[in-house]
Amino acid sequence: MKTEWFKMRMSERRLNKLRLYAAIKDTTMTRVVEELIDSLKIPEIGNQVTDPTPASTDGKHRSGVVT
Repeated sequence: MKTEWFKMRMSERRLNKLRLYAAIKDTTMTRVVEELIDSLKIPEIGNQVTDPTPASTDGKHRSGVVT
């Protein structure tokens, strides 16, 4: 699996909450975020499920990435 980097800004309060949750669950912050993303439901449009893959052909996600 190719690993990509995702950088985002959040308040110190939220970061501390994420750290505490990960520590309580004995897991990593990355795993907490991955599980949250995996739990997201993709809405259906008509009879088709929206395609979660990027529109570009280079394989990089552009939307939602903060650099």
